Amino acid sequence: MTAPWPSPSSPGIIERKDMRYRPLGQSGIKVSEIGFGGWGIGGATPGATSYGSTDDKQSLAALAEALRLGITFFDTSNVYGNGHSERLIGQALKGLGREVAVCTKAGCSDYGAPLDFSPAAIERSVAGSIERLGRPIDLLLLHNPDPADLALDAAVAAMAGLQACGKLHAFGISLRGPDDGWPVLERFPKIAAVEVNLNLLDQRAERSGFLKRAAGAGIGVIARTPLAFGFLSGAFRGNEGFDASDHRSRWPQAQLAKWSEGAGMFAGKFVQPGQTPVDLALRYCLSCPGVVSAIPGILTPDEARQNARASDLGPLDARVLNEIADLYDANDFFVAPPKKDLPLAAKK
Repeated sequence: MTAPWPSPSSPGIIERKDMRYRPLGQSGIKVSEIGFGGWGIGGATPGATSYGSTDDKQSLAALAEALRLGITFFDTSNVYGNGHSERLIGQALKGLGREVAVCTKAGCSDYGAPLDFSPAAIERSVAGSIERLGRPIDLLLLHNPDPADLALDAAVAAMAGLQACGKLHAFGISLRGPDDGWPVLERFPKIAAVEVNLNLLDQRAERSGFLKRAAGAGIGVIARTPLAFGFLSGAFRGNEGFDASDHRSRWPQAQLAKWSEGAGMFAGKFVQPGQTPVDLALRYCLSCPGVVSAIPGILTPDEARQNARASDLGPLDARVLNEIADLYDANDFFVAPPKKDLPLAAKK
């Protein structure tokens, strides 16, 4: 039997009035609207499967600043940095209990190996994650499975068993892509959460009605890639040469330029005075039905501050959302898929 969630020795995290919190579906977990995307802090892994090398001191400072700002939801995976992201998050959250929530994933233990959703693999993954985090898992997601995979029934049953023995609180599925949402809901209508790509440049989950359907089923939606791999932050111009360890180096240059162009279109029309492209991008996600948290990747304390402020600004109004949808529908922001050898788990 896994030890219970730790009880903090101090009052712990006090929810900040400038950070809003939402229930994670029907799981009983409450999460900050802005979460901490933890892929990047894992550091470089073999091949183009990361955001490159990082500095642990800076990563821990970013985690500490996120906590100070009221960010209480941390998204990671056993494969990010081969478990290093989990270790850093566990270190940052040491002594904190249920006032924070950690989401991690199972099924991808090595970017170069096939996905494995067998019960034995999930149990091994969970055991390793708990050891690295130093706490039970608040939310466990299957990492980008094929929704037609017959092994998923046994995988979901295995997660339910781990939940029953106290190793995790809730479980769900991280989708390969927005189109997988519909078959996942059909097969597994009782899961607590789904994680899906959602941003101004990729509105498929919203435009298809999937988000409303998930919300109606009581399933919490976690918006991943809310800044479109950083392009919606306004930091890139589309002609960057990314390091060979950076997964963005595998995308065609024409695609990077297209994302940069699209980011400029949305920012030029919708960013309000005194606000930033990051504010717009995150507020868009938080204005979509069913979304409980957007999880931008955070590498530095300054990025934590930039991202956290979007919650205090509140949702976008209906007129702006309609105009955003019109601009999206009038354009195509994808020119080609990533190279076929890009691991599915790296498409986050």
